[in-house]
Amino acid sequence: MFDWILWFHILSMVSWFAVLFYMPRLFVYHAENIDNAGFVEVVKVMEMKIYKYIGIPAMYSTVITGAILSYFVGFSGNGWLHAKIFFVVLLIAYFFSMGRFRQQFLDGTCTKSGKFFRMYNEIPTLLILVIVGMVIFKPF
Repeated sequence: MFDWILWFHILSMVSWFAVLFYMPRLFVYHAENIDNAGFVEVVKVMEMKIYKYIGIPAMYSTVITGAILSYFVGFSGNGWLHAKIFFVVLLIAYFFSMGRFRQQFLDGTCTKSGKFFRMYNEIPTLLILVIVGMVIFKPF
């Protein structure tokens, strides 16, 4: 059973990270083409679909299967797991911040630039390096 849950966890994580990497890129296009109404309408649909139909289910399935795997591995004496969970919590906060920016774009209140979103797009890259490193190297 453990291997099947791990398999689904990895597939969910890959799907979630596709959203985490692509959505900020859509924000760059959105911010840099704000005056092009037709283009912005297309990007808004893309942002909604990737966030709502891929991102939210992938995030929840990653977290749920991760919690089950953590139960199997055991929390006691696994400092690497505690560190990993901390960074996953940061990743969840990042994910919900994307939802907040998406809503700001819908409301017409987002004042962030394309340059900001290019930098913002690097956060999940740094977090995945740390999270996967915790699982592979188990430093604590």
